[in-house]
This record gives sequence, structure tokens and C-alpha cells, in this order.
Amino acid sequence: MTEDEERKLEQRIRERAFKIWNDEGQPDGRDKQHWELAKLAVSEEDALPTMLKSPSLPGPEPIEALLNQGEFPTLVDQGEGQAPGERQ
Repeated sequence: MTEDEERKLEQRIRERAFKIWNDEGQPDGRDKQHWELAKLAVSEEDALPTMLKSPSLPGPEPIEALLNQGEFPTLVDQGEGQAPGERQ
């Protein structure tokens, strides 16, 4: 980050901290908390375009996975349609 970019970033943080201070009724002795909140808010603003990217969706399953679904036994195959504990 260049020196000019650092100055601009610090100015943005200073302006945000001042706004937070004003919004809270200008309390005394909370400058460090306001500065940290301002840093967090500015960093979230800067990261927003990255956070708004939609996730990439997985590709479709290979056709073999769909064809092989019929090869797996079901509960009806194993129990011949009877409830557990029933006898013939």
C-alpha cells in the first residue's frame, strides 16, 4: 500500500470514527472504541464486492452415477415388504 493510499484510508477511518462519535452523542473517553469500530466498518466496505460474489455451483453428476442408482438394494428387497418382527 502506498503512502497516499494509507493517508486516504486513515482519513476514511477518521471520518467514520467522527460520525460514530457524533451518532453516540459525543461521549468522552471512547475514542479508541470509535476508532476500532470505524476500522471495522471501513474494512467491511472495502471487502463488500468480494463478499457479494456468488459461489460457483458444482457441475452435474456424471451419467454413470445416475445409471448406477438402480444397482443398490432397497429395504423392500431385503425384507420382502414385511415390517420388522413379523413372521410368516
